[in-house]
This record gives sequence, structure tokens and C-alpha cells, in this order.
Amino acid sequence: MRLLIRLLCIVVLVETAFVAPCPAQGPTPPKIFLDKSPRIVAYQLGRLDDERLLLVPRSTDDAKYIPVYEAIVGRPAMAAGIREEAFATLAELKDSSVAAEMLATISDSKMDNPDAKRLVDLLTGLMLKRPAAELTALKPQLSEIASDEDDGTLRSIAMAGLIAADDAAAARSIADSDPEATVALLDAIRRLPGKKRKVTQRDVAVDAFETPASPEIKLAAIDALSRIPADQSDTYQRLITLVDDPQLRIAASRGLMRLPAGVFQRESSLDAAKSLVAFAEATPAAQRTTDAFIDAMQLVDRLMTKIPAKEARSLRARLREVTVRVVKIGTVEEEMRYDVPYFAVEAGRPVQILLENHDLMPHNLVITQPGALKGVAMAGLAAGPEGTGGLPYVPDSPNVIAASEMVAPDKSARITLTAPSTPGEYPYVCTFPQHWYRMYGVMVVVEDLDAWNQNPVQPSDPLGNTRSFVQAWTLEDFAGDFENDLRDRTPSVGEKVFNEASCVGCHKINNVGGAVGPELTDTYTKWKADHMAILREILVPSHKIDSKYAMQVILTTDGKTMSGIVVDENDDTVALLTNPEAKEPVIILQDDIEVIKRSATSMMPKALMDQYTKEEVLDLMAYLKSVAQAAAK
Repeated sequence: MRLLIRLLCIVVLVETAFVAPCPAQGPTPPKIFLDKSPRIVAYQLGRLDDERLLLVPRSTDDAKYIPVYEAIVGRPAMAAGIREEAFATLAELKDSSVAAEMLATISDSKMDNPDAKRLVDLLTGLMLKRPAAELTALKPQLSEIASDEDDGTLRSIAMAGLIAADDAAAARSIADSDPEATVALLDAIRRLPGKKRKVTQRDVAVDAFETPASPEIKLAAIDALSRIPADQSDTYQRLITLVDDPQLRIAASRGLMRLPAGVFQRESSLDAAKSLVAFAEATPAAQRTTDAFIDAMQLVDRLMTKIPAKEARSLRARLREVTVRVVKIGTVEEEMRYDVPYFAVEAGRPVQILLENHDLMPHNLVITQPGALKGVAMAGLAAGPEGTGGLPYVPDSPNVIAASEMVAPDKSARITLTAPSTPGEYPYVCTFPQHWYRMYGVMVVVEDLDAWNQNPVQPSDPLGNTRSFVQAWTLEDFAGDFENDLRDRTPSVGEKVFNEASCVGCHKINNVGGAVGPELTDTYTKWKADHMAILREILVPSHKIDSKYAMQVILTTDGKTMSGIVVDENDDTVALLTNPEAKEPVIILQDDIEVIKRSATSMMPKALMDQYTKEEVLDLMAYLKSVAQAAAK
């Protein structure tokens, strides 16, 4: 009876927490009983979605709100700025440090799904960048976790923490205790922030490579070596001979693909290519579509560019007898771009494109006729989420050569086609609304692929962009006196940057521009001329995401993936604005929804300014300031 009463009490608490908000008064904060047992409090908070969780009252001066902040930092889809504030508050309320609270959150994570694993990777990177004093204070906890044999991932994170705390000796001492600990130390190398720290651990990777105690250590050493940006010619020499080893072939192939093309040498590339072609011929047909096989064949493609055309043609002819050439293209998280800007194929030959989506929003890949990128993108916008033939945002157009489905986060899709018979530069693009501004590349069709590899020519930018990478700008790069930095600048130059960087496609200024993101006319007024905060919005768009512009990803029961802004929701339907140009949202039945989740990534990609100089970024800010000043008059 007592158990029944307790269960009924919990039900009452939960029901109370889900009182429907009154439309006339706006969202009503959920009623959470923070004076109950930790289990009941956690249960109440766990039942809230992210938006309702953020409505729960909280304060920075009362320890009873600790569970609320702990719930916030553990949610994968929380905006970075909100999570940052929550960690700072937890450190204050618990008299600890931000690094300590991050480590606690990482340790408590179950890591049982892609979102949880992504959050752990994110928090690990942030923790390792905390001040050295914070990490030094954590050395006892880090050493304890690193010595725990139960969880290899946590051991690796703790090892990285010890190295970042300038106690690599402690990490190495623990690593000597057992083979699993050595593997954890080698895995920690990839987690280290910055090139310098990775380089300091190269001798560890070399020692493990030369004297492995187990096959697992050898594999981990191969991976670690390939990620260290130093002595890469030596790393190449060590790995290139391993492609002939059945146990190490795939790890070596993946490692070699991480190295710059400049370290590859002709003779050893030829020997490795012969070995991998023989491997392909000996591989059963059913295994030629596996990730391992495809990764090995990606290396063959790289090696073919380094060997004489005659030998390359002979080897390629043998490969054609057993497999179709696969080109792997990935998406770059938060940057709205493909990781392969161009690739070459031989006219009239079959090719398969494997699109792997590592981003937090869906993307597709559509190959167009030369010069047709923008037209196809606009037609895809008109085709909408229904698209053509079940392919969202893909138009029924003769300018579309081939197209993939809309690929959900952490998923992949394949496009199999025969390359056009006419040589030329054929763009490929993501036709999801507004993505075409940045997310595109070129499939170069050539008559003789191996001859082209001897003297490859980078194709022209399909949209006429002549800019190249300048720097991955951070807030620290702009530390200084903004009032002086912005004085005597030319707003017209900033306006040109605003238009050229495609900001105008999503934002309005003086009623001109897109409606995907917030109006920017009075940006400087809203932010009270806080230059650094405004710059953060430009460089780190996911730091804070206005709930009105938060991207929601919906997976339907019939396998379709849609994303957009939820403009209305009730017990029966969800109204999703999938296209910022659309007059009406798409109505989706609640019963047809398998999963709906809020993305932690802003629709605005980061790295927008990486093709512009520091002076041009400051000109952009001067433009925004001048617009606000003019509007205030």
C-alpha cells in the first residue's frame, strides 16, 4: 500500500509539471518539487523537453536549484551559451570549478546513443581547454578514472586530462599498468586540443608502434601517429608498408588518408597500390560494400595520383573488373559544407558517391549540369519537402543528373551513376533551403582520369567565389579596443561582406534580405553596443539560439526526415516551417512522428568569416553599427 501511495504521489507530481500553458499568458513554468528526494526530482526534470526545462525557475544563489542546472548541462541539444552559464553556476553553487563540473557530467553520461556521445566529445574538448589550474586540481580524480578498467572511453578522457594538466608522466605511468590503459593513452592523443600537445606525445605513439604488447596497441598506435601533425613523412614510411598486412591493412589505410598528399612517394605508393588491388580482387563480392573495404579503396584513389599513368591505368582496369569506384564525401559539422570540394571521374564510367552526414541537420547531394547549380537549388526550393520521386527538395529537371535522399544526422546514402560522356565541371549541391550558398562542390569529368591525376587542375568555383581560406577566427583574435578598432572604417565595405558572405540570404536589414534568422537592423541597439557579444554571434552562432529560430529535426514513421522551425504544436499536429520562403508550414500528424528533437546547432553555419581578413570582419561590424545608428535617428 505504501508503495502504491508513493507511486501515485509521483504521478501527481509529474502531472502537475505538465500543466498546459495558457495561450493568452504565454508558457507557464512547469511546477517542479525540488524539495523531494533526488530520484523524484531527477524524474520530474527528465520528463521535460528542453524548452520546458528552461522554463523551470532557477537561481544562482540557492543550492536547491543544482539539479536543474545539472539537467541543463546534460542535455545534448542545449545551446552552448546556456550550457556555459549553467556550468559556471554549478561551479559557484558547489564551490568547485567548471572543469570539475564538466568531468562530473562526462562521467555520468551513459553514452548509449550518438547524441550522448557527441555531447561527451564536446564537453571533453571544452574541459581540456580550461585553465591549467582547474585541471591540476582535478589530477586525483583524473588519475582514479584513468586507473579504472571498466570504461575505456572514460580512461582515455582522463588520460587526456592529465596531459592537459601538464602531468603526462602520470598518464604514462598508469598506461604501463596494463594493455588496456596503453590503448586508452594512445586514444587520448586524438582528444588533445591544439597541435602542440599532440606533438609532445609522438614519442609515446612511436614506442607503442615499435614494441606493441598486443594487436590492439598496434592498431591504436597507428591511429595516434596518423593524427599527430609532426614528422609526417616518417609516419608515412611507417604506415605505407602495413597495407600488405591483413590485420593492419584497414587501420593503415585510414591513417594514411589523414596524412597530407605531399608526403606520399611514387615507388612506395605503387607497391601499396598493387597490394590493395590484389586485396580487392581477393575480397568476396559480398564484402566489397563494407566501410573497411571502401576506406581501403579510397586510399587506392589517393595512391593512383602518385604513380605513373601507365601503371595506374593497368591497376584501375583490374579494379573495374571487381568493383565500382566509390567517392566518399562527408559533411562538416556546423559549417554547412562538404569535406570534399571537388573530385574527378572518367567520362562514361560508373561511379558511386557515398554521402556521410556528420552534421546535426539533414543534407543531400544533387549533381547538376554545368552552370545549373543555382537554378537547380531554386527549383528544389519550389519542389519543397515532397520533391520529386520521394526525394525532398529535388526538382524534376533535366539539369539534375543524380541526387540522394535527404540524409539524417549520423546516417549515410549512396548515389550510383554513370558519369556524363562529355568532359566538364559538374557542380554538386545540397538543395535544402538556403544551403546552396555554401554547400557545394564540383565533379570534374575527364576523358582520362589517370592522365588528369598527373596534372590535376582545380575547377572554377560554381558561384564565382574567388576567395580562399584566411584563418579560423576566434574571439581571442579580436581582443582589444573595439571603439578604436571600429573608428574611421568604411561601412560600405562591411555591407559588401554582408552580401558576399550570404548573410543577406537569411537576415533582413532595413526590410531587405531573408527571413530565416533575426532582423539585424537594430543589432547594436539590442546588444547595447556590446561589441564582443555581437562578434560572438557572428563567429559562434550556436552559442545562443533564439527559441524562435531553433531547428527541429523530425523523423516520421515512414522513414522521412524533415527539419525546420516548429511554428505551432498541439496534441494532434506539428506545424513545421521547412522552407523560409514558404507561405504555409507543413502540417505533420503527431501519430506520424517517430522522433522529434531540437538541434543544438544554429541554422547559421560557423566559419562564415574564415575567408575574410580581420579588417573585413571589423568592417562588417562597423556596417552593423552604422545601420543601427541610422535607424535610431
